[in-house]
Amino acid sequence: MNKEELLKKNYEIWTSKPFDNETIEKVKRLKNNNPLEFEESFYKNLSFGTGGMRGIVGVGPNRVNNYTFGKNTQGIANYINRISTKQESVVIAYDCRNQSQELANQVAEIFSSNNIKVYLFDSIRPTPELSYSVIKLKCICGIVLTASHNPPEYNGYKVYWKDGGQIVPPVDKNLIKEIELVKFNEINFKKNDSNIELIGEKIDSDFVKDSIFNGKIGSSNRKNYKVVFTALHGTSYRLLPEVLTGAGFQDFNIVKEQHNPDGNFSTVQSPNPEEPEALSLGIKLANKISADIVIGTDPDADRVGLAVKHNNNFQILNGNQMMIILTEFILSKKENLDKSFFIGSTVVSTSMIKHLANFYNVDFKIGLTGFKWIGKMINDFKNQKFVAGGEESFGYMVGDFVRDKDAITSSLVACELGSECKSKNISLVDYLIQCYIKYGFYKEKLISIKKEGAEGLEQINYIMNKLRSTKKDFIDGSKTVTVKDFDCSKTYDIKNNKVSSLDFPKSNVLIFESEDGSTVAARPSGTEPKIKFYISVNCKLENKEDFDKKNYILEDKINRIVKEFEF
Repeated sequence: MNKEELLKKNYEIWTSKPFDNETIEKVKRLKNNNPLEFEESFYKNLSFGTGGMRGIVGVGPNRVNNYTFGKNTQGIANYINRISTKQESVVIAYDCRNQSQELANQVAEIFSSNNIKVYLFDSIRPTPELSYSVIKLKCICGIVLTASHNPPEYNGYKVYWKDGGQIVPPVDKNLIKEIELVKFNEINFKKNDSNIELIGEKIDSDFVKDSIFNGKIGSSNRKNYKVVFTALHGTSYRLLPEVLTGAGFQDFNIVKEQHNPDGNFSTVQSPNPEEPEALSLGIKLANKISADIVIGTDPDADRVGLAVKHNNNFQILNGNQMMIILTEFILSKKENLDKSFFIGSTVVSTSMIKHLANFYNVDFKIGLTGFKWIGKMINDFKNQKFVAGGEESFGYMVGDFVRDKDAITSSLVACELGSECKSKNISLVDYLIQCYIKYGFYKEKLISIKKEGAEGLEQINYIMNKLRSTKKDFIDGSKTVTVKDFDCSKTYDIKNNKVSSLDFPKSNVLIFESEDGSTVAARPSGTEPKIKFYISVNCKLENKEDFDKKNYILEDKINRIVKEFEF
């Protein structure tokens, strides 16, 4: 079926029963008044991927609305009732985005109508608390309505399973099959009040206590450490201050302009702590009051950004740098470490992390991009104890009481480390440089290119296919030794002319590795219309005095690689 036929078919479906009159009228107006937007909304179905669904709010099969989310929910309910003989329970949370509460209520009603017990949060909550609640309440499933750090026009539907982690094989594929079988007229929208229970304060209290228990690991004078915090209009606005002040950080200063939840994220271009602009108001306040650290969390409080004072200026740490210093700090506080403990990361994150594992004699495990794979490690290796894990996209997890990235507990660990550094008259950047001297200086850069719509998807596919077919003999003059193609699960050992299997689930990821340890990874984003390139280079660092010089050398090397790959 070509695009025109699909547009016609979807239009006919969405302008007849079971769709309500208001939706039908919106579809007709969209077709008549905005043909381009109509095409984007109806040319395909918004896919339920291996972690859930994310898209622009609106009418149509390629948009977020009661019907697309309703189809997800009915499919999941069908699967739960098919595999279980007892009444199961689910827990539902939602973030600050426009329509999140309405969509969450609709999802709760559909589950309740399918004889599934629903624990529904009474107001917005962070994603890590949802993960925590699945375990705490012994639910079979958890749903959080969030589009994370995407622009305001987006919303999303993220699914967790009974271990508290995001869905992974084989559950994800089974759910997708069930959802695809559901017809819109099969969605049971009839609410059963007796199956819905509002929750909130008790779970909040437990989560705060456990966050402090897992994250309070330092031994410094916390009350002298000056913190600036911005919620970026998101869900951490209440619980993160409770955790930090509960742990003993008394000099706690809030960016008031960004503290109240706001689905339009009115003070930032993007509510994403990966973007330096998102922390600008926090840094402005920190300079004014001479603070030590700036903490910013994304709307659903799973990602955290840090800006730290160094030589009287504030420097933003990237996700790889944050992962290194937090992991080094956590491991340094543990006793009797051995291979029964492990840390985790992902294939596009810094290779430096494996050197920390070697130094502390703990096991190191690596997964595909996305924190669900780190959460899966905890399930897969029950005979080992998970210590911590992180990825380059500003996500970090401390212990296993939460099974997804957790900005709240991670922020506490960052402040614990920062306050200890301050007591020793060094900055967090100094601490990072000490790690570079100890393990090698690894420097990374992420290049993210937006490609929107159907045409953008074609361009992304073209770029990935071109990379696969173009032979890259060298990376900045260093001979290419391996190419890892996760889409066909193969490692091409160019140096020895061998091909071996990659023991990972298939994923559209391509990684080039050179003789000097430089790497270039490419992958389409799973949550945004972007293609991402991850560059990593490294060198030895003998002492702190050489840092600026070596940093310049590595920066220059990255710039040459960017030109080579024509990003």
